Amino acid sequence: MQKYFGYLVAVVSLVLTGCGYNTLQSTDEQIKASWSEVVNQYQRRADLIPNLVNTVKGFAEQEKGVLLGVTNARSKVTGIQATPELVNNPEAFTKFQAAQGELSNALSRLMVVVENYPQLKSDANFRELQAQLEGTENRITVARNRYIKAVQDYNVTVRSFPSNLTAMLFGFQTKPNFTVENEQAISVAPKVDFGTPAKAQ
Repeated sequence: MQKYFGYLVAVVSLVLTGCGYNTLQSTDEQIKASWSEVVNQYQRRADLIPNLVNTVKGFAEQEKGVLLGVTNARSKVTGIQATPELVNNPEAFTKFQAAQGELSNALSRLMVVVENYPQLKSDANFRELQAQLEGTENRITVARNRYIKAVQDYNVTVRSFPSNLTAMLFGFQTKPNFTVENEQAISVAPKVDFGTPAKAQ
């Protein structure tokens, strides 16, 4: 009996492997790892913002509207629980994406305002924050690209035959991804380079 059970396990394993089960599992795990890195980098950006706003306020307190815009956008971002389950919920994912885009736009407006304050641009603390923000934006781009690729690989497996049958059997569904519109917004925001090399982060 034990011998036949061993054969059964071997057959089932072979069938699942041939039908894409292992690929579904591995690509799903890659999405989770990639998403974790995306969240970490967005959190790093959010953590930089209070010091950035306070530094700008010290030189340009009259720019209250722009500073408030950044603060409010950050509040929306930090108010969203970016759990691994969020990537399975298209509506929640879209909300997360929109909040991050709003923060990017608010930071862009802030950096435009900074151009009008030479003393602020030459302030050592601001230069350090600017360098850290630039490094973080680069990390966000890399992390997002890895996530996009991971989701593409997974979704292709979910939709392709015969792995799509396995996906239906075990409840694997396609996952939302960053949209083209959002990618265009990210590619131009925020500009934080003022003409001097940023410190390596």
